[in-house]
Amino acid sequence: MPSADQPPLPPVDRIPSDVVAADDYRQAARRHLNDNAWAYLQGGAADELTLDDNVEAFRQISLLPQPLNDVRGGHTRLKLFGRDYAHPILLAPVAYQRLFHPAGEMATVLGAGAMQAGMVVSSLATCRLEEIAAQAEAPLWFQLYWQGSRAASLELVRRAEAAGYSVLVLTVDAAVFGVRNREQRAGFALPAGIAAVNLAAAANAGLSGANVFDRLMTTAPHWDDVAWLVEHSRLPVVLKGILHPQDARRAVEAGVQGIVVSNHGGRTLDTTPASIDILPAIKTVVGADFPLLLDGGIRRGSDIFKALALGASAVLVGRPYVHALATAGALGVAHLLRLLREELEITMALCGARDLAALDAQFLLNPP
Repeated sequence: MPSADQPPLPPVDRIPSDVVAADDYRQAARRHLNDNAWAYLQGGAADELTLDDNVEAFRQISLLPQPLNDVRGGHTRLKLFGRDYAHPILLAPVAYQRLFHPAGEMATVLGAGAMQAGMVVSSLATCRLEEIAAQAEAPLWFQLYWQGSRAASLELVRRAEAAGYSVLVLTVDAAVFGVRNREQRAGFALPAGIAAVNLAAAANAGLSGANVFDRLMTTAPHWDDVAWLVEHSRLPVVLKGILHPQDARRAVEAGVQGIVVSNHGGRTLDTTPASIDILPAIKTVVGADFPLLLDGGIRRGSDIFKALALGASAVLVGRPYVHALATAGALGVAHLLRLLREELEITMALCGARDLAALDAQFLLNPP
């Protein structure tokens, strides 16, 4: 752990020999990040119960292998929103990535491309949308925080469309920042020179502070804004941050083309359910063919297997790839993705699942 007289180590240019799993990157990243960046990355809302539950919930689900199934010719390929993907692992939107590596999102997109992984670029990126897109070798999705008005939001959407992004992900569970006590205790602040460069200066001022109902929530999106966005976007619209089955039903009725079951990594509202625990109820509402993604708590390829078996079409990975980014830049991101994909393939082979279409709850013991 860096100290006042021992500053964080710079990113390395080769994978450390003792990094063989996602959690190894978490431990390694601590040596490369100062207390300010670490508090922002690792912290959750309030007592961080949901943050912990996201990981623990996967551990409560056991695998039930069927080892004599014929899995010759197996693969992890899938199609999402009209595009082919080599595997179901996407990089979740993470803000302010230059906090964790000097190149920020530009390094992340290189690592994603090396492993043919889709990347969801945050509205709060520290590199311009167009520059990230110019570097991309795999599909990019754009994550939109509602900008307080339809006009301002659509301006960002049009930029993403023009730059070649293929899916629009509207985050709906963070109209106001959660109570992040870990960040408060650390005195978190963005360093000079790091900002959400794709947003206007007013948006960079942040969404925290007093007057929650009279100021902040007056510009939050509502269901009619979702329907409006679906009508005006040229891209498939996905809602991120859905936990309630009734909201899943309303999302389908509003015309969205996908949902990310997510509690924002436990960063906005504490004591909400772990994402994996609520996934089956959402799947029941939206039906078998509706694209459903999940984030929160994925640390192993076996976690990905469990999410897909419970109805997810694909998953988003967040903190683990940022740990890898902080440790070894683009190389680390690519290596982390390779580890997770290999773990997923091994889990599929040992459980007797030839492809993603074969995954269902029959491979699980005590699912939620």
